[in-house]
Amino acid sequence: MILVTGGAGYIGSHTCVALAAAGLEYAVLDNFSNSERSVPGRVAAITGHDAPLFEGDVRDEALLRQIFSRCSISGVLHFAGLKAVGESNARPVDYFSNNVIGSLHVVQAMVLAGCKRLVFSSSATVYGDARPMPVAEGAPCAATSPYGRSKLIVEEMLTDVERADPGWQIARLRYFNPVGAHESGLIGESPKGVPNNLMPYVAQVAAGVRDSLSVFGGDYPTPDGTGMRDFIHVMDLAEAHVAALIKLQCSGSGLVLNLGTGKGTSVLGMIGAFQRASGRNIPFRIVDRRPGDVAHCYADVTRAEQVLGWRAKRDIDDMCRDAWRWQIGQMGQLQ
Repeated sequence: MILVTGGAGYIGSHTCVALAAAGLEYAVLDNFSNSERSVPGRVAAITGHDAPLFEGDVRDEALLRQIFSRCSISGVLHFAGLKAVGESNARPVDYFSNNVIGSLHVVQAMVLAGCKRLVFSSSATVYGDARPMPVAEGAPCAATSPYGRSKLIVEEMLTDVERADPGWQIARLRYFNPVGAHESGLIGESPKGVPNNLMPYVAQVAAGVRDSLSVFGGDYPTPDGTGMRDFIHVMDLAEAHVAALIKLQCSGSGLVLNLGTGKGTSVLGMIGAFQRASGRNIPFRIVDRRPGDVAHCYADVTRAEQVLGWRAKRDIDDMCRDAWRWQIGQMGQLQ
């Protein structure tokens, strides 16, 4: 059985669906600080079966010992943690506590249980303002936010764990910009308050929840002047986690892999795709650039394709269509 920490969250819940599709049993641990209590039931509606659910925090050592003693855990997919770059600047202590100390406690529980297979949810933010493009795994790491540094610290800790005990099988997956939702419309991204990421904000504008979108910068050296990012469908991302887990089960460790599409989509390109998907006009205005934003950022995904035999297969239209289906489903529940 696989333990999915943060399994009720955005990426964790979609990965549970991918695990079930691969015929793998799993248990979920989540404290619901950044997710909805309805999500495990929605996942069960998609997969056709309930999974063991433990409510609590990854920093709760007693709870972790209980989970490993009650379930035969053969591997861990570790998603639990705080995830907003901007918020991390205002709450650095919370980010290091949740992301670093929480990860340490997960690894300690694994050591006690003799479980040494781990897929860690990392982030492209570990690269900082990396150049040139596309960003390859060998690019220097220079995280520029507490969130990015928390991910990098955990990566470095896991490297030391591997060096001390070669029996460990660890994958660190650095992903770029996850978007979209499951095609059923039953699960998707549910930001609390004002969305920090582009697509859920665009979706809320399309739905009339927000009046318009501010596009930060229209004078970048890109085809349409707006910033370009590597957006990846959350189900492609979920399937990559399962592929990494299976790879570790077969052979290998020390995996450090970028997960993206390998190409950029501009902000205006995203808006256009969402307008096609929703049939709605999306009002926007171009405003000044934000400090620290870069013109373009996209992944070199060669290694993930070579090592996992995986590549993203859903395009920006798929991402927008599924995100819109999720958005209008949410609106229907609120009415």
